[in-house]
Amino acid sequence: MYSHASESLIKQAREIQESELQKFYSRLMKMLQGKELGHDTVDSLQRLHLILSAVSKGDLSSLCTQLLRNLESRPSEGPTHSLMHTLPVLNNVLTHSPECLSEDQMTLVSKKLVDWLRYASVMQGVGTSSGGFFTGPRSRQPVPIAELDGSVSGDFFTVLCVGQGFTEDQWMNVYSFSMLRHWLLTYHSSCSTVDADDRSEVDGSVVSMVSATSSSSRLLPPKERLREKAFQYCQRLIEQSDRKAHKKTDTELQKACLVEAVCILDCVCAEDASLVYRTFPCIKALFGRLSSELSNARVLLPIAQFYLNHGEMAAVDCENVWKVVFGRFPTELFNDPFLAHELLRFLRLNVESIELRIVDVLFIPYIPAMVDDFVDLLPSMVTTGTAVELLHTLLDLPCLSATLVLQHRSTCLPISEPVGRSFVSLDAFRNPSFRGLFLFVLRTEAGSGDTIDRLSTLHELLVEAADWPRVTQCARTVPVLLHVFFNTIVTIADEKLLAHLILVMLERSSLLLNIPAYIKEIHRVFSCHLLRLCKLHPSLVVNQSHELLEFAGSTANVYSKEELYTHVVWVLGEYLSVSCDSRCSVSLITSCFEALEAVLFEITSSAPPTGTVCPAPKVINTLMSALAKLASRSHDLIPRVSLFLSKLRTVTRSGSVAWCSDEEDLVAIVTRGEELWSLLKAPGVAQSVLTPPPHVIAPQWHRDTNVALPLQLRALTSLTHSQ
Repeated sequence: MYSHASESLIKQAREIQESELQKFYSRLMKMLQGKELGHDTVDSLQRLHLILSAVSKGDLSSLCTQLLRNLESRPSEGPTHSLMHTLPVLNNVLTHSPECLSEDQMTLVSKKLVDWLRYASVMQGVGTSSGGFFTGPRSRQPVPIAELDGSVSGDFFTVLCVGQGFTEDQWMNVYSFSMLRHWLLTYHSSCSTVDADDRSEVDGSVVSMVSATSSSSRLLPPKERLREKAFQYCQRLIEQSDRKAHKKTDTELQKACLVEAVCILDCVCAEDASLVYRTFPCIKALFGRLSSELSNARVLLPIAQFYLNHGEMAAVDCENVWKVVFGRFPTELFNDPFLAHELLRFLRLNVESIELRIVDVLFIPYIPAMVDDFVDLLPSMVTTGTAVELLHTLLDLPCLSATLVLQHRSTCLPISEPVGRSFVSLDAFRNPSFRGLFLFVLRTEAGSGDTIDRLSTLHELLVEAADWPRVTQCARTVPVLLHVFFNTIVTIADEKLLAHLILVMLERSSLLLNIPAYIKEIHRVFSCHLLRLCKLHPSLVVNQSHELLEFAGSTANVYSKEELYTHVVWVLGEYLSVSCDSRCSVSLITSCFEALEAVLFEITSSAPPTGTVCPAPKVINTLMSALAKLASRSHDLIPRVSLFLSKLRTVTRSGSVAWCSDEEDLVAIVTRGEELWSLLKAPGVAQSVLTPPPHVIAPQWHRDTNVALPLQLRALTSLTHSQ
């Protein structure tokens, strides 16, 4: 939230009128032409930045022209330190209005950037230190700049050089590096030396390209020369980053500069394919040096981006890079919110490339607070080869979160320290007997198996994790991800794979971490998509009839999986029909009828088991409807279901029953039973009503020219539109 004063300034910036804005630009340009930049000028520059951030408003071309004149002036011609104030402001202007520069002005800026990046003074400044990145004692005599390890620098000045004082051109070197990547992306991307579509035609004469690019860069056009100097500058930064810094802050500065350097090299290689061959040896060496230390994770992501963008062209094996980024990062640095954000951002930016090039990598989907990011990524992970394992993995996400928490606690708490009651699962995590279970959950590669036989044991070991905040948060995201998974898989899977997924749903409905709300939501998701799959492919019901009947024939499922059980019974009654699949035989219909009949008789003959509630009316109504549908397709079964329905009416007349505690629910059940009983008295009518043909379910009578309805509609239309 902004403070009241800040909100007031932002409001003023947004409401500034065009005429007032032009007056402000004119006044600022006059200030920039002065001999000294006072406090008023600095305040005006800050206000300009606020205005540009709040509205990107007005014609900035004249202001850009004046700023560029300041860049052209020699130190003796312009005000003291004018360049140090001008370049950052120019960068802000270009951020909001990149179109305000002409081709000649772009050439001018490119030339100035080359001079500042490559030819800054190599002697320390004299007088008061300017502070900033570089701090140290004052010195009266100029001495050579130094490296972060204290040695005298033997090469050109960069942002990683230190000294007691700094000259204006050295500060311009720092500013130029800070805006270099933005400049390249804004003004060079459309002027690449080798067009991206023509990269496949680059010949194999790498040596000639390298020598041509390396020789006498002063003969190159300004943009190509800036690209070459940017390449050299970044190469030097990578070399400097290998030096042992004396201060921790300088070590962090090295990492930050490495991130920027690799990103800039990525830009210049995208513009000029010949630089790929010159850059990769350095990038490979950098990865080899940094990959063993996960503290360098932030630097390794830009390196992975470089491999992703250019590895195929250079014919470089990227497997080791993916093992670090998609293996060690999520499993060992899962507790780092910043890295989680960076990794998800990397995946989102490259989701299409990753889908094509890293098919066999199993993403460990640890869920931070960024569910939207993961929702966008999940479809790229769903393939026919990974679908089954990925479904198990999504269902095990709460177990994964709990295991990651235990892994973190295991490193924080000594083994000898007695753990409290809330850490019983930590003992199990450290127990060699159960180590295999946890290692399977923490696996970093696909293909080791879809799931494990001892999953119920794992759930028992993690029973205390049910109320851990991280686990409950993860459990709330799983239903969302499952919807994304099923919405994706139905577009690519064949019936064989969909049949397998139905088996997984039935099996895993009993194998979930014991979080009641989580289990209920998963059953709801399963129910929704079971219905959808069977509607798209009705033959799935016959294909999986044995497993579906086994599930529907279990009375225990009525009480523990009410939502899913109801939908399984419904699809059996709806799609177990010759009209849906010619393989549906009378014996199969009879087997299904007998299984459902036994369950219905059992739950309406006695009170529910101890610790459970009475079955919901929709369960009983669905069972009765399914039996009536099956009987309408095999008339020999009609007397059996009619007998049950008549007994049901007789039993309920005597008053309350043990299997239904609510009077209104009982009335609804009896009413439905009487309706079905009446229908079955006329078998032909019952079949038409309970199993209507497709043309009745989805009528198109308004298009049928053989009936009178289209003629009537046309007549009514002409009448209503008549004058």
